[in-house]
Amino acid sequence: MKRFPGMLVVALGLALFAIGCQDKINYLRARNELNHGVRAFSAADYANAIGRFDAAIELDPELLAARSYRASAYMMQYIPGGESDENRQVAQNALIGFEEVLSRDAANEVALASMASLFFNMKEFDKAKDAYRTLLGHNPDNKEALYTIGVINWSITYPRDMEVRAGVGMKPEDPGPIKDNEARLELAKENMPLIEEGLKALNDALKIDPEYDNAMAYVNLLYRQQADIVETREQYEQLNATADEWVQKSLDAKKRKADSEIQEAF
Repeated sequence: MKRFPGMLVVALGLALFAIGCQDKINYLRARNELNHGVRAFSAADYANAIGRFDAAIELDPELLAARSYRASAYMMQYIPGGESDENRQVAQNALIGFEEVLSRDAANEVALASMASLFFNMKEFDKAKDAYRTLLGHNPDNKEALYTIGVINWSITYPRDMEVRAGVGMKPEDPGPIKDNEARLELAKENMPLIEEGLKALNDALKIDPEYDNAMAYVNLLYRQQADIVETREQYEQLNATADEWVQKSLDAKKRKADSEIQEAF
């Protein structure tokens, strides 16, 4: 009887050893499933990849890479503009997955950027901008986030402008500004804050990368939106002239980039 406590200690030690061994086995199996999933993901076999990532997460719930890849696999299956219940569910699965990643790593830039991009493709522009702003809070030098805020704001203001033009009998190619003063003022109230925000974001992106030709192109587009809501034809022409300058800047930057790539090739 005196030896019984010692036997318990040995048994407990063996049990703990077994648990430790199982943890190690699960650790290795989880990473094996992750590797298989990544290969399937790279081959665009997303259904298989998701199954592998699910298995990896079940073996190791804290394996963040598996959660991130699984969310990305769902996102890759989302069809922008698709209105089916299945397509919306795919997007929802991706968003849930990225939120799971962020609940464990709030500064995960891949998850934040992916969520923002998905919201953008879903045309949920306010949510997309919120995600990009959060991303910029962690990385103020993310030029793509700044650029996309500019793109979003143009994507909101341009359709409004076309709708107002059509409503007052103006064709898209007719010179501005909007000829109906009441309609112009109402459009200016809606669009001007977004135009200013978009131009600031794009100019901030250009401070980070002065050769960012895509950002230059959208500076041009936002100036044209601004031109349509000013008071006079003179202001309209001045803003369009400024927009033309940005078109040329963008073309020049593209040419410099192409020339540089040719030189590097040789």
